Amino acid sequence: MPDMTSLPDATGADDGADTTTAGPAAGNPTAGDDDTAGTAGDDAYLRAREHAENFPVALRILPRRHRRHLQAVYDVARVIDDLGDSATGDRRPRLRAFDADLDTLFDGGTPRTPVLQRLRRTVEECHLDAQPFHDLVAANLLDQEKAAYGTWAELADYCRLSADPVGRIVLQVFGASTPTRVALSDNICTALQVIEHCQDVAEDRRAGRIYLPLEDLDRFGVRPTDLDAKRATPAVRKLVAFQADRAAALLDSGLPLLRDLRGWARLAVTGYVAGGRAALYALRRARWDVLAGPPKPRKREVVTQAAAATFGVGVTSR
Repeated sequence: MPDMTSLPDATGADDGADTTTAGPAAGNPTAGDDDTAGTAGDDAYLRAREHAENFPVALRILPRRHRRHLQAVYDVARVIDDLGDSATGDRRPRLRAFDADLDTLFDGGTPRTPVLQRLRRTVEECHLDAQPFHDLVAANLLDQEKAAYGTWAELADYCRLSADPVGRIVLQVFGASTPTRVALSDNICTALQVIEHCQDVAEDRRAGRIYLPLEDLDRFGVRPTDLDAKRATPAVRKLVAFQADRAAALLDSGLPLLRDLRGWARLAVTGYVAGGRAALYALRRARWDVLAGPPKPRKREVVTQAAAATFGVGVTSR
């Protein structure tokens, strides 16, 4: 369930869709003087991103009210992610402006940003908290300052900002949030984020970032420049396998959440978990070579993993 744009990414969809058009400006309160300009275009851009990321797969079978709310949340997360990844120049002022606009929304005012205007109904009907959204902005601000993480603990702290808030929002959308469920959701979301990091090593490296702990690179004798190659060396493969095994164990630790949830909430979260599990199998099938491109799971693997997760069967990434 992490970084809302990774909900679909956990199913193995490539996050490399084109973001060179409306992306950073979509919903950006600093994009121009006309705050409502391009609203229709923003929608077209966001729907195109949904399609590219297979987001509708997770939504299609849910009731309309849940789809509408999750879509509104997705749109906000997508804009935040684009502001942090695709905007030109110094991205920090735009991210801070968006963060201030979040305050406007949650303080009862009228936000300048179109996606936040559309989020208002979801905030009111689902009683959403502001903090998870602020955390998503904080993660993207951190991305502007930090290109790598020395230890697993440091990376996990980053995931608490970039991934865990999404699960917390999803639980609130379904009216299913409790402290115990939040803790289990955090494990799932961190795991899904780490799986995405494993899939996207090459893409992240091209962006100047490494989301594999540097202590683990040292452990397996991997240099950062090794991640620039077209194919993974044996050492890189071992590194990715190690990280995937770590994510698999964390994902399994969150499985009690599925048994505790009921109805549509259980179905939705099971879908996200199944996507992550299937992505682990895709990584294994690629023999951990993620430099040739992000390994993608097969649809039947997602279905199989949904059934396995429902019955509490753990995943083994090797």
